[in-house]
Amino acid sequence: MSPDDVAKRVVADGVAPACAAGCAVRAPTWKRETGGDAGLFFDLASLTKPVTAMAIACAKIDRATPLGALLPEARGTASEHATLELLLAHRAGLEAHRSLYEPLLAGATLDLVSALRTAANARRADAQGPFPTHGFSPLYSDLGYVLAGAALAREVGARDAGEAIGRLVLEPLALADRIGTIRELQARGATGPYAPTEEVSWRGGRVVGAVHDENAWALTGFGGSGHAGLFGTVDAVQELGSYVLDALDGIGPLSGFGLTWLVEPRPGGTLRAGFDGKSPEGASAGASAGARTFGHLGFVGTSLWMDPDAHIVSTLLTNRVFAGRGHLAIRAARPWAHDALWARAREKCR
Repeated sequence: MSPDDVAKRVVADGVAPACAAGCAVRAPTWKRETGGDAGLFFDLASLTKPVTAMAIACAKIDRATPLGALLPEARGTASEHATLELLLAHRAGLEAHRSLYEPLLAGATLDLVSALRTAANARRADAQGPFPTHGFSPLYSDLGYVLAGAALAREVGARDAGEAIGRLVLEPLALADRIGTIRELQARGATGPYAPTEEVSWRGGRVVGAVHDENAWALTGFGGSGHAGLFGTVDAVQELGSYVLDALDGIGPLSGFGLTWLVEPRPGGTLRAGFDGKSPEGASAGASAGARTFGHLGFVGTSLWMDPDAHIVSTLLTNRVFAGRGHLAIRAARPWAHDALWARAREKCR
């Protein structure tokens, strides 16, 4: 099944109104194929997280640096001494989410200092006291990436994490006109088209050409936060994944930045630092992906998976939240779609 066939089936099955799919394999040079709505810019949602982690590595910021040393708003909070690595690995003891955007619902403006301090103080009840060497038990947390992204931006003198990502990762890879925040893309003349996400009354109706995630919207608007804010086309996401696999093998433009620590397995679950590993059962990456496969999902219906042994990249971009957040057909679609893309990539090795 070609990427175009995969994308058409996703749409025909009612999973999402728009879909782009792609696969790539290095055998020995990269062979790539995309299909579906390949020219559409999709909200990448939490696929932003691994790129934030990559930007921190590319900035050569010591991952053992405590948050308070980089972000003044975190000083005196429960996360002041959390290291960047623990934040990126979801092991800083933070809650999964806080509605930092709530002032906007009342028509008020957001106080950025207060929002960042709220995020930094959102420690779980089971994660009190000094930070263990390897962190607390993992819990997937947007808040850790809100803080890590803000710290990154401050350290490199950027307006926000989105600008820092563009400068440190996307521009050097010549991807900045196909992946970036709405602000950065439009500054480069890339004005869409953008896949619409959801009808949100307090934001004026249909969200299109703006980030779906409310906290990212409240914190950085048309820019980007550490946890969400990037948009991209399927070919660009594919290419980014290829560069990551190249770097792990010591080749390509990212090879000098030591990305290995981002994908190393960690105790307590599949969460790594920026990326997630393939689940042992019911993996959204599909059954065909190798055991060392890593990648990430995005809430709006996006996914990127990379197999470092087979040298395969598999990408599925959708706007499944168009029908509402409770529309969960993507859960069944992801495994078969990625299996089909894995099979297509292997065909290209023949």
